[in-house]
Amino acid sequence: MHARRYRSFLIALLVLSACAAGTRTVQADTVAEVDLRLMETTDLHMYLLPYDYYRNGANDSVGLARTATLIRRAREEAANSLLFDNGDLIQGNPLGDWVARSRGLAFGETHPAFAAMNLLGYDAANIGNHEFNYGLEFLLKTLAGAQFPYVLSNVYTVDGDENPDNDRHYFRPWTLLDRTVVARDGSEHAIRVGVIGFTPPQIMTWDKSHLQGRVTVRGIVETAEALVPRMREAGADIVVAIPHSGLSTATVDGLRENASAQLAKVAGIDAILFGHAHAVFPSEAYQDFEGADVAAGTLHGVPAVMPGFWGSHLGLVDLTLAVDEAGAWTVMSGTGSVRGIASQEGREVTALVESQADIVEAVSAAHEGAIAWMGEAVGTTTAPIDSFFAQVLDDPSIQIVTDAQAWYARTTLAGTEYDGMPILSAGAPFKAGGRGGPDNYTDLAEGDIAIRNVADLYVYPNTLRIVALDGNGVREWLERSAGQFNTIDPSTAEPQPLVNPDFPSYNFDVIDGVDYRIDVTQPSRYDSDGVLVNPDAQRIVELSYAGEPIDPAQRFAIVTNNYRAGGGGNFPGLDGSATIVEAPQTNRQVLVDYILASGTIDPAADGNWSFQPAGPDVIVTLESSPAAQDRAAAAGLAFVEVLESGFARYRLPLR
Repeated sequence: MHARRYRSFLIALLVLSACAAGTRTVQADTVAEVDLRLMETTDLHMYLLPYDYYRNGANDSVGLARTATLIRRAREEAANSLLFDNGDLIQGNPLGDWVARSRGLAFGETHPAFAAMNLLGYDAANIGNHEFNYGLEFLLKTLAGAQFPYVLSNVYTVDGDENPDNDRHYFRPWTLLDRTVVARDGSEHAIRVGVIGFTPPQIMTWDKSHLQGRVTVRGIVETAEALVPRMREAGADIVVAIPHSGLSTATVDGLRENASAQLAKVAGIDAILFGHAHAVFPSEAYQDFEGADVAAGTLHGVPAVMPGFWGSHLGLVDLTLAVDEAGAWTVMSGTGSVRGIASQEGREVTALVESQADIVEAVSAAHEGAIAWMGEAVGTTTAPIDSFFAQVLDDPSIQIVTDAQAWYARTTLAGTEYDGMPILSAGAPFKAGGRGGPDNYTDLAEGDIAIRNVADLYVYPNTLRIVALDGNGVREWLERSAGQFNTIDPSTAEPQPLVNPDFPSYNFDVIDGVDYRIDVTQPSRYDSDGVLVNPDAQRIVELSYAGEPIDPAQRFAIVTNNYRAGGGGNFPGLDGSATIVEAPQTNRQVLVDYILASGTIDPAADGNWSFQPAGPDVIVTLESSPAAQDRAAAAGLAFVEVLESGFARYRLPLR
């Protein structure tokens, strides 16, 4: 047992003994009890207001302006409280892109996110992985507007030598907050709260172009093991960890992306406020997670919380502390819990709180600027574009992206050593339901296309990359993508779900420029982490280029994004080393330029992929939006029913 927890155990026994004797607390001259509430927001992704910029309308389930109401209520309830943000703040919706890409930000200006957060009196915050998407310069200008300290402990400055002992942190690794708290008996006490932050080491892959040669990273757990004792030596009475990291039971390898559960085992950490996974803890989803107590809100006995995303929830950790006459502090107990800004039953969302007027006012000018920017027309489409069935059919919402990327690549590679290399283009369905809910689909009408619509087609601010792979590499890329599908039993006529809901849709890459079929009666070659588990399985069949079976040795230039090219999703052959072009443009900007150059576009999918027939009676099912009912028949699907989740079930024959 850690020394701190052993000490907590002894004091708890002392308190229980006193209670058993008829005394509510330990004698005041021996121990004073203090209640301390820790509040957390995470993964706000610039959802400052309850608004959907893609649909140009209100969204009651998101927005810091609503979370602010919960913050102020929770603060009023507690004698002592501290407020933290976990990260992934400045990127994630068009408001973030407008500030970073269109409006810009000068040193000395306050970013709209901090115009809101400064009003709420945050005590400290952590830097997430998406903070790096716009580059270090923009990040530093942004952080300068925060009226509270930022911490990040596992990112270091590249100093050019091979000695890790003299590495310097790029950001402030941790901070000590000196506060005065009021005990239950009314007495006041000084407390020093240590706060340490972490980000996923994978930032070096995801934002390689911004970070390579400038910073390096270390593992979350190893960093905590090295620094938490220093925080204690520096006088931290309690230590609050803010990892931008989710939960995984996988063995820690030093660079684990989701390490919060392992972090809970590090001696000296008293509370964990985590995020990154866009999920809620404690919740029933983690009922069977090793080391989790969802009733108490703890991980391996340490109070912990993860409050969703986009401002959907406020996280609370309520600690009971004991302080003795010498000023020594002990954590006696703690619980984690969440409060939501809205409730949802099926597709019906009910707001539980209203927005705070001062937060709305603080960001209103930026909000209106982003809306105006999003409404600027860039071209015309001759047909509707939607992503309702993008996971099971060749789809126009992906086709227009891959067409734009190939258009860019032809010009970029012309006259280079890669001129004449066959060009392929990879795209994925970014808006395909999932955690975003039954409204998380692209649905554009025929007619004008505005910037708002382009952002709807390409959600992320990725930058364009071109990689060179041989024909075998193309095949393995597609095999990894085909892991999206469940293995279908061809011997039964009972409907079978086709898509694995735990497989992120953004990892289902369609590669245009080749033709192929997917045999879902075969098991997947790769597991969810991209590890080869069924080497004899082959889901990709009839793979051809220019009407001929693909040559395993032929080289291809494949257009993708920095996330995939750098290793995101753990695709075979993609670790950054295959990159031949690092474009300065975002994929979204390339799409805008393509539409502007074309004027009018025909988004029809070319039908280059389909499923291998599984049998005359084989039926599979897909969950998609109820709004797709009137389009199902034309796509070859049949509507079945609307589900309690708000999604609708459709049937698709595989014959």
